[in-house]
Amino acid sequence: MNQRLAHVTVLVRKYDEAIAFYTGVLGFTLVENLDMGGGKRWVVVAPSGPAGCSLLLAEAKTEEERRAVGHQGGGRVWLFLHTDNFWRDHPVLQARGLRFQEEPRTEPYGYVAVFEDLYGNRWDLLEPLTS
Repeated sequence: MNQRLAHVTVLVRKYDEAIAFYTGVLGFTLVENLDMGGGKRWVVVAPSGPAGCSLLLAEAKTEEERRAVGHQGGGRVWLFLHTDNFWRDHPVLQARGLRFQEEPRTEPYGYVAVFEDLYGNRWDLLEPLTS
């Protein structure tokens, strides 16, 4: 088998505010933004760099989905944004208004700091250390 993870769905309040955050603050690329009719859109954003997993932004429609916006990881870090230069990217993201929840730290696996996206989802900005 030849498989790869293509998209991870992130529930958002509104498509356009989510696109603005992920492209403007995180610097992601808007890959697709297709009108599916009935108020639904197919919105995909992805970090710059080599092809990999992207985010499918899904506007919450039901009350259950609206309650889950920002809580899909149950309060844990559940999204990991890798970088090739943590010390370059961290101050740039801070200057764009990204809310880091801690000071940068060095772990056995790399340089890391936890941040929250527009909705409170917790992410790691991570430069993996290679052995």
